[in-house]
Amino acid sequence: MRIRLPGDRPMSPESRAGIGAAIALLAVITIVELADGEQPHYIGLYAAVPFLAAAFAAWPTVLAIGAIASVTGFVIGMYPSGLTAATDVNLAGIVLATGMACVVGNLRARQAERVVELSRLASVAQAAVLTSLGPQIGPLAVAGRYISASAAADIGGDLYEALDTAYGVRTIIGDVRGKGLEAVRLASIVLGSYRHVAYERADLRTIVADLDRAVARSVGDEDFVTVAVAEERGGTLTIVNCGHPAPLLLRRGEVITLDPPVNAPPLGFMPVVRPRVDRLEPGDRILLYTDGLAEARRDGDFFPIRDRAWGLLGHGTVSDGLASLESALMEWVEGQLDDDIALVLMEYAGTAPAVAVPSWEVGTDVGAG
Repeated sequence: MRIRLPGDRPMSPESRAGIGAAIALLAVITIVELADGEQPHYIGLYAAVPFLAAAFAAWPTVLAIGAIASVTGFVIGMYPSGLTAATDVNLAGIVLATGMACVVGNLRARQAERVVELSRLASVAQAAVLTSLGPQIGPLAVAGRYISASAAADIGGDLYEALDTAYGVRTIIGDVRGKGLEAVRLASIVLGSYRHVAYERADLRTIVADLDRAVARSVGDEDFVTVAVAEERGGTLTIVNCGHPAPLLLRRGEVITLDPPVNAPPLGFMPVVRPRVDRLEPGDRILLYTDGLAEARRDGDFFPIRDRAWGLLGHGTVSDGLASLESALMEWVEGQLDDDIALVLMEYAGTAPAVAVPSWEVGTDVGAG
């Protein structure tokens, strides 16, 4: 049975299931009452029906179900010899219970709407923090992807950005401790600072120091942000890492973990970093990711990102690679992630070859018509 009042919003599957349970309870009470004999003994149990509906439905639906329960109780109470004082009390109890259930259903619906609205605002805020990447930044093909956890999980504070600066293409990926709007706020502080200092500081270690001060000014003693910052300049890849999962380098079918020379703590704990420097080859791909990927598991087994990285990420465009990784990951965890995941995949195209100028044109304005 489906109860729908004019102007109601479409019911969710949970609401329909709850209303079905309330109707089933009403039917069970009625069957027991009729099977017990001519005298009514269980009319008072109808008061539980609207309360069960209130756990799932809005107050108009609760009122309708309560009215059905009241009418059913009245009809049974009238048979065979009319209403008695005890029956009148039970019927009054059903009416009172319906009114109370309507109040409860209204409060529950308002609270649920508030939670949904806050979640929507957090999602909008996070989308505003994370800008789209690529498809081409300097000599790098770049793609970014944000994979949200299950709907029941709180929104996370994962972050990423890639910028073409005078010092090369600089990319950051990070993960804020905690979840919710506070995590989104701190992520926006880190990205706001990074988008300024990445253009101004020649040394990545100075960038880390600036970001650490920005975090320290904005968080408590137990809050922190893990980050990895990568710089591509003239075919040289430099990475500094502050407590973050090491990026992966995909080269000619091999997967190389780009571990830092020394481990450094996250931002907020005054990290002292040592850069790792590698020479890139044309076709190299670099995967930056947050710990949601490293910690994704099924039946206690972690997702084998290092073993499967080349097969998933080594072909097609970088955007295709991230789509393949997300598909394989969600299949592995059977659609249930415990944490949000940020991914950035970059491919180095190589430096453009120098164009030879004929000797007779040296010293002339080649571009002149």
